[in-house]
Amino acid sequence: MESSATNNLNAKETFKKCGACSNTFAHILNREFDNPNELAEKALNPLAGGILNKGHQCGMIWGAILATGAEAYRNHKDKDKALAVAITAAQHIIESFEKRSGSVNCKEILGYSISNFIGIARLMVTSLIVGMDNNKCFNLAEEWAPEAIKSANEGLELKTIKTVEKPYSCASEVVKKMGGTDEEALMVAGFAGGLGLSGNACGALSAAIWMKTLQWCRENPQKLPPYFNNKMANRILNSFNETTDGELNCKKITGKEFKNYSDHFEYTRQGGCKTLIETLGKS
Repeated sequence: MESSATNNLNAKETFKKCGACSNTFAHILNREFDNPNELAEKALNPLAGGILNKGHQCGMIWGAILATGAEAYRNHKDKDKALAVAITAAQHIIESFEKRSGSVNCKEILGYSISNFIGIARLMVTSLIVGMDNNKCFNLAEEWAPEAIKSANEGLELKTIKTVEKPYSCASEVVKKMGGTDEEALMVAGFAGGLGLSGNACGALSAAIWMKTLQWCRENPQKLPPYFNNKMANRILNSFNETTDGELNCKKITGKEFKNYSDHFEYTRQGGCKTLIETLGKS
């Protein structure tokens, strides 16, 4: 049975209000879960356009998974169980998004890069030609929003999850090292392993960018974090690139494909990505 929030959903209007796809989907799902968190939602702005407009995983997914992680935290007193649920729910969300859009990556969905002025100008001109309400991102948001809610709820409601000795999320560890709370660490748990263990662009990097931006938002509650030329986020990205020789793809950094959170736990238990996590944790 659909909730009243789902029935009354208008993703395009929410998108206009929020301004960034990542913010939009955290906003939508947080209100589905009756757990609004405007600062945490605004702090997702740098992940729009595929992490600083670099064309990686669409911001809609980052936003949906962050809100779902927050709900996993609220649902489970056992935080190991909450972490396992958050990662599993993230896998459901990614599967739903890719089924709807054909790809998880912003650049592939749009068909061009928006990492430079030419790409941004193309996006703006295209939106003017077709009308803002009919551009590709707005249409995708409208189509996927109810599916995002459905897939998040399905992931959260799974009863058969068995926790390993100590479930682990690289993204959560970064947030803890940056001074984040247990709740904030759980919010990003699903970023692990390249977002839902999918092996794409590093979720620990995105967690660090989000946490640093969240800290800025707390100091500047009436302002929006910079969307373009975000110096805070770019400094984190530069440190990350120095550690990985410029490689952002989790699968290439780790040399691993994580089938489930147990695989990810075993990799990190053996010291995988330790240097990278420590570097990001000092951001």
